[in-house]
Amino acid sequence: MKHYGKAALALALFTLAGCQHAQNGAETAAADPEADRCGASGYQNYVGKPLSAVNSLRFDHPVRAIPYNAAVTMDFNLNRLNFLGDKNDVITSVYCG
Repeated sequence: MKHYGKAALALALFTLAGCQHAQNGAETAAADPEADRCGASGYQNYVGKPLSAVNSLRFDHPVRAIPYNAAVTMDFNLNRLNFLGDKNDVITSVYCG
């Protein structure tokens, strides 16, 4: 009899855990203004465009256009906007840091 109670409790816990909603990173960043201090959410439309498209933009804060396999400093600056490029110089990610 004791085993049935434990099994029912475990089943109930797994059922409740399955009802939780997963959040992706974009929703979390939009909900937390501190994580988007550089305004990266406003530049997500540049993903898929050439890295050279950043050259025509003007910014009021630090910006880095990072080509594929480039050496960059590892300092973390939430006010800095980063455009990360791939092997074909296409922007794959826009983020703060």
